[in-house]
Amino acid sequence: MSAVRLTYEQLKAYEGRSTSAAAVGKDPVNEPMIRHWCEAVGDTNPAYQGPDAIAPPTMLQAWTMGGLSGHTDRSGAYDELSGLLDSAGYTSIVATDCEQEYLRPLWPGDRITFDAVIESVSERKTTKLGTGYFITTRMDIHADGERAGTHRFRVLKYAPAVRTRDAAARTHEATARTPEETAERPQAYRQPQVPQRPSASQRPSAPQQPQAPDQPRARRPRPVINRDNAGFWEGVRGHRLLIQRCTGCRTLRFPWLPGCNACGSAEWETVEASGAGTVFSYVVMHHPPFPAFTASEHGTAAPRPQANAPRPHAGAPGSAPDAPAPDAPAPDGPTPYAVGLIELAEGVRIVSNVIGVPYDKVRIGMPVRLEFLRVDEELELPVFRAAEGGEG
Repeated sequence: MSAVRLTYEQLKAYEGRSTSAAAVGKDPVNEPMIRHWCEAVGDTNPAYQGPDAIAPPTMLQAWTMGGLSGHTDRSGAYDELSGLLDSAGYTSIVATDCEQEYLRPLWPGDRITFDAVIESVSERKTTKLGTGYFITTRMDIHADGERAGTHRFRVLKYAPAVRTRDAAARTHEATARTPEETAERPQAYRQPQVPQRPSASQRPSAPQQPQAPDQPRARRPRPVINRDNAGFWEGVRGHRLLIQRCTGCRTLRFPWLPGCNACGSAEWETVEASGAGTVFSYVVMHHPPFPAFTASEHGTAAPRPQANAPRPHAGAPGSAPDAPAPDAPAPDGPTPYAVGLIELAEGVRIVSNVIGVPYDKVRIGMPVRLEFLRVDEELELPVFRAAEGGEG
């Protein structure tokens, strides 16, 4: 069945159509949800506790969500638009961003109502994911009838870019050769005549492909260093993971901030992390296989020096090994890798790579130890190696 042909005017007609009118939040603003939210994100701001507590502003959308059972008072406008795009071949969807505006605090007991509309549909756009349309919905949220905030949510409804077929076509073109053409191809590219794998002595060596001078190695994006976090990156360069500590209330905080979340003080000092931690949570990155985010072929993890142990000076043995770390993924390959939320022994958490075990062996609660990975000639990053015996 062929795809339906769309005009932009058909999609533009959905702008301004309501998707929810005077919808009611399933629960009033309440202390248990506020407490769970704050515990989940580690927010200890005293404004969200006690008899005069307010809800964290970023919970704005939470009070409108319908849960697994959803809302029964929604119109069909959004589903119609989505179905129309599906029929035209734009079958995939990805959330791209959201914007929130806060107009007044929310207090426990506030009853939430909201109205939502399809605010805009973009013209057709081409992205690396594919070609499609950005759809923005706007939700106006009220608390006890008073305007409390606005939530905008944007998605891309798109037709995935066809890559696998192109690759298959190139492969077919490369292999559909006559015997004479095949004989002229380099030995490394010939198809084996028998299914058995030849021995090492029988296998020909692959020809060396010269690297084009205008193709530099992919590099990680540089971290944004400013006056608020410069001390952290200075510590990393010295193989020290530094945590801020408020000099007023002694609360530790990470990542670095200009002021204390707990008491508001702008005065602070640093504490060096011991390097011990556990995996609090993690994700496995499969796509995209961007070479800069796998270990470079020169990427080497340096263990954190033990307390009072001399640190190697530049050029000393072990300061910049030439061989790649034995468990590092291939330089330009799509090898999945684990990114963990690491809870340090000091109680704060940091996002970083988990190394030392295959990505599918990483587990919540796994003990890890701080190391520093040199990803190129200018940049080192803190990573965490699974402790011996911690694989589970």
